[in-house]
Amino acid sequence: MSSSSLPEIHITSSTLLLPALRGWEVYLKDQGRSPYTIKAFLGDLQLLASYLPPDRTIGSITTREINQFLAWLQSGRGVPCSPKSLARRVTSIKAFFRWLFKNGRIPSDPAEKVLQQSVLSPLPVFLTMEEQELALKTAEALARTGKPDLRAYALLMLLLHTGLKKGEILGLRVNHINTDSITEPFLYVRYTQPKNRYKERKIMLTPEWIALYQEYKEQNQILDQVFPWSPRRLEYLLEEISQKSGLEKHISFDMCRWTCSLNDWNAGMDHDMLRQKLGISKIQWREVSHKLRQLAGQSSSTE
Repeated sequence: MSSSSLPEIHITSSTLLLPALRGWEVYLKDQGRSPYTIKAFLGDLQLLASYLPPDRTIGSITTREINQFLAWLQSGRGVPCSPKSLARRVTSIKAFFRWLFKNGRIPSDPAEKVLQQSVLSPLPVFLTMEEQELALKTAEALARTGKPDLRAYALLMLLLHTGLKKGEILGLRVNHINTDSITEPFLYVRYTQPKNRYKERKIMLTPEWIALYQEYKEQNQILDQVFPWSPRRLEYLLEEISQKSGLEKHISFDMCRWTCSLNDWNAGMDHDMLRQKLGISKIQWREVSHKLRQLAGQSSSTE
């Protein structure tokens, strides 16, 4: 079976919407889509099925009916529908009917001319250069004062340099970090699930972080997982730096990721290299680069 073919289920233009959805579910599972994505997509189409007459076949659904359904979601259903939810529902509908049309089960694609709802989330918060310096100095002071604890310092420095996501930090293992070269150490970002292999990448590290890492590893007897604590505990470590440094901003994994990205953007890193460092697709990069361009303007205005 090709990646775009229909599963072994008899679907024609006269098939009712709900039975056709069962075929789409089989296809999505076969493509390795996550259970959350499948649940969301099916829920969106089941909502469309509940809106249309029960005897409506997939070949008789029109563009006008789909647009009426979307208008009903926004103003006639009586249940709030956020711009983000509406955009996802349009995506679900388009994907379903495109799949049917591509496989010759309907004569035309009624969702093709439905306008895609694009939603840009608010600009993320980042740390200025002064705030980064303050946070790092605070983290170092916390690490060296009283009972030595290098966890927060090692974590913050790594996040600001690599832009790793929380899940990637939790998945980081000792054997992912290569220290063979003193001047050019690096780490590998690895994923266990095959569908995420495109996110795997190599990121250069600094000798300064490696020196800190060696001390941190010995202090905490790190043998496998580099940060063997719960996600919440790691969040507390970052929050403590925020509080002790007197910052109004609450340092988070996401904030560090955007700060790292902005640092590289402002330093003139090649945009495709930056995209690869972040481990995101070219489609995701469109929105990310748009935000970075805006953030770069904000950062220059604060200097």
